[in-house]
Amino acid sequence: MAQSSPAVTRFHRLGGSGLTVSALGLGCMSFSGVYGACEDADGAAVIKAALDAGINFLDTADIYGWGHNETLVGAAIAGRRDEVVLATKFGHVRGPGGEIRVNGRPDYVFKACDASLTRLKADHIDLYYQHRVDPQVPIDETVDAMAELIAKGKVRAIGLSEAKPETIRRAHRIHPLAAVQMEYSLLYRAEAEEVLATTRELGVAFVAYSPLGRGLLGGAIRSAADVAGDRRGEHPRFAPENFSHNRRLAERVAAMAEAKGCTTAQLALAFLMSQGEDVTPIPGTTKTSRLFENIGALAVKLDAGELEELSTMIPNNAAAGERYPEAALKNAYL
Repeated sequence: MAQSSPAVTRFHRLGGSGLTVSALGLGCMSFSGVYGACEDADGAAVIKAALDAGINFLDTADIYGWGHNETLVGAAIAGRRDEVVLATKFGHVRGPGGEIRVNGRPDYVFKACDASLTRLKADHIDLYYQHRVDPQVPIDETVDAMAELIAKGKVRAIGLSEAKPETIRRAHRIHPLAAVQMEYSLLYRAEAEEVLATTRELGVAFVAYSPLGRGLLGGAIRSAADVAGDRRGEHPRFAPENFSHNRRLAERVAAMAEAKGCTTAQLALAFLMSQGEDVTPIPGTTKTSRLFENIGALAVKLDAGELEELSTMIPNNAAAGERYPEAALKNAYL
């Protein structure tokens, strides 16, 4: 029997842009094998189920599968482009030895946008992010180029990912940002909350990626072995010396979720959505059943006391281990 989906009925404006997005978006990265194998047909099925349920905010990037993800998303939304607020990101390139580098040069911004449009089979991108700030290129120059894409009609709004407050302020002075994307979950809040204070001051939306702690708050990961073979195995928070501690933190959320009659993932997502309408989580999944579970978070209501309880049971900076491997961390939060 086909599983019925709850309907998404909450929407809000994305910062000062003219874009209206569902209160919960869909991160598409996992469709390109980052967290284990996923058949294209399964990824497309999740995207279509999300659109059918009312989710209109899809997030991809040119680095996910080095173009594969954008191609998949473009094919999945064919004939339904007008239902989608489509976000993608640029900035990562391969170096001569295969290493990942960051490129924010204006000429590359134009080249990357055209390549993404081709893969997405789209005539415009709704929200175009710089995925990582290039420390070798002044943010003014990169944002100037992104603003030119808006003037040309290729992009409707722009944003930054993993940017510090001072970078956000400088960029916003060059051209208004619609959104800033940061990792934000009950397990990781320190830098995210610094950024959120800045985006609120500027009227910029906050998009929360990895809102389930890369699966730690999803309820299915019981040991570090559960992520063996995928990218998370390289992340310090899943290393044996850190995993047990972080798992215990997640179990505190699970206990409260059980008492409240919802799943751990639903409670974790509800916590973020309760921070304000300017916060939009974009959880990813490769399973339609998980998608429907995540949508169920929209029905979970938390009062001020419950929000305080969650914040107290997992204090800021309580998670053990850095959130990225050392090499990737050098390109984050610049």
